[in-house]
Amino acid sequence: MSDSERFLTQTRVAAAAIRRRPSGGKRWAAFRRDPAATLSLCFLLLVLLVALAAPWISPADPDDAVNSLRNAPPGTPGFLLGADSDGRDVLSRLIWGGRISLLVGMTPSVLAMLISLVLGTITGYFGGWVDQIVMRILDVFFAFPLVLLAIAIAGAFEPGLFTEILAIMIVLVPYISRLVRSSTVSVKELPFIEAAKAAGATHLDILVRYILPNILTPVIAYTTTLIGLMIVVGSGLSFLGLGIQPPAADWGTMVSDGRVALRTAPHITIFPGILIGLVSLAFNFLGDGLTAMLDPRARRA
Repeated sequence: MSDSERFLTQTRVAAAAIRRRPSGGKRWAAFRRDPAATLSLCFLLLVLLVALAAPWISPADPDDAVNSLRNAPPGTPGFLLGADSDGRDVLSRLIWGGRISLLVGMTPSVLAMLISLVLGTITGYFGGWVDQIVMRILDVFFAFPLVLLAIAIAGAFEPGLFTEILAIMIVLVPYISRLVRSSTVSVKELPFIEAAKAAGATHLDILVRYILPNILTPVIAYTTTLIGLMIVVGSGLSFLGLGIQPPAADWGTMVSDGRVALRTAPHITIFPGILIGLVSLAFNFLGDGLTAMLDPRARRA
């Protein structure tokens, strides 16, 4: 066997070892070793199911107002969690608001991840002037704090759900793209990439078959942790009047509506605020669990 053939054989073996993934049972076992991640997954699934089942389990129409029960405290007959300043059922608005809040957190995060996978892999793999141009443009976004940039983008358009999702997606792309690029640069230097090139693989084959599978683990885990943060950002935009507009039920708008009666009816703000915090924290724990699940080399400290 010639030296070139021996090199190709060794690097192909190395590639197979790197790309090897544990079985589903081992992955799930690694995930279950993290109790915080397991509890977070169960909690998020419960929140998602409740939000999807809103038309059937909601005790009242979230927009129906009973003027005589404005700011009614929790435990009022027919209003388990009380009523808001307009006499609307807080529990019903929480259930319906979960739909929008989860949509605002998950949709722009997934879209930003898909865009970043394209930008990051191309810039990291090819380098040169392509890398310089794209990364310098993205660096401009890093000059602004994430929340302030989202506010500026949302303020330039008509307030609404689409504007909220667009603003969050744009501010996320630079952060995820930088992670994708750095991961791509690390993987492309490995021997099995050189072997693939020597075997005649095209750039597209290398990107899709070799680089992408080996960078997805940190990208998915990082994006999952960002979903929780984006729910907070989306709630902030709604609080400022730049996102979901009344009377639509949204956890951010519920917090905003409750601030005028914070002293007399704090439950209007407290309940959606608690949900925002718990869901955001759960996504962070879930991201840690996914790291252990998707990357068998990960070790908990």
